[in-house]
Amino acid sequence: MHVQEWLETVPAVAVYVLVGVVIGLESLGIPLPGEIVLVSSALLASQHGDINPWVLGACATGGAIIGDSIGYAIGRRGGRPLLAWCGGKFPKHFSEANIALAERSFQKWGMWAVFFGRFVALLRIFAGPLAGVLRMPYWKFLVANVFGGILWAGGTTAVVYSVGIVAEAWLKRFSWLGLVLAVAFGVTSMLVLRSRARKAAARAGAADGGGTAAPADGPVPASPTVPVGAAQK
Repeated sequence: MHVQEWLETVPAVAVYVLVGVVIGLESLGIPLPGEIVLVSSALLASQHGDINPWVLGACATGGAIIGDSIGYAIGRRGGRPLLAWCGGKFPKHFSEANIALAERSFQKWGMWAVFFGRFVALLRIFAGPLAGVLRMPYWKFLVANVFGGILWAGGTTAVVYSVGIVAEAWLKRFSWLGLVLAVAFGVTSMLVLRSRARKAAARAGAADGGGTAAPADGPVPASPTVPVGAAQK
C-alpha cells in the first residue's frame, strides 16, 4: 500500500504524531523515510480538510529539531565508537565512505553543514550525531538546527500543500477540458473522414462517366452512308 493511501485510513492526530516521530527518529540518526512521510502528509492535507497544515508543519519542525538535538547528545557521549556501531547495524548508510564524506562536509562548512544538511537525505541522518562526535559547540549546532529544521520541515509542508491545492484545482479543470477536447477531436475526425469519403466517391464517379473512347484494337465505327447522286455531283 502506498504511504499516502495508508495515511488516509488513520485520524489526523495520528498523522501529526507519525510525522513528528518519524522525522525525529530520522534526525536522531535512524534511517527512516521522513521526507516521504512529510510530503505524503502535506499532499493529504491539501486534499482533506481534516489535517491542518500549520499543525502538520509544527509537528514536523518540532520532530526535526528535537531529534537532531538528541542525536547531538548521543554523538557527543558515544564518540566515534558510536559511528562504528551504527556502521555494523546500518552498513548502507553508515559506511566508512559516507562517514568520511559527512565529516569532510562538517570540517569545511561547520554549522552550515548542519543547516544545509537538513535538505540532503544522507546528511540529515548524520547531522546530529556527527556534530556531537566532532564536538561542535552546542550553541552553533542549536542555531543551525533550529533554522534548518524550520526552513526544511515548515517550508516543505507549505510548498507541497500549496502545490497540492493548485494541482487539485487544475486537475478538476483539466477533467472538463479533457472531455471537451476528446469530443472535439472525435467530431473533427468524423467530419474529416466523411469529407474525404465524399471526395473519393466524386472522383470515382467522374472517372466512370467520362471514359467513352473505344480501345485502340477495338472495332472501327462505320462511315456514314452517302447517297449515290450526291457523290456523283
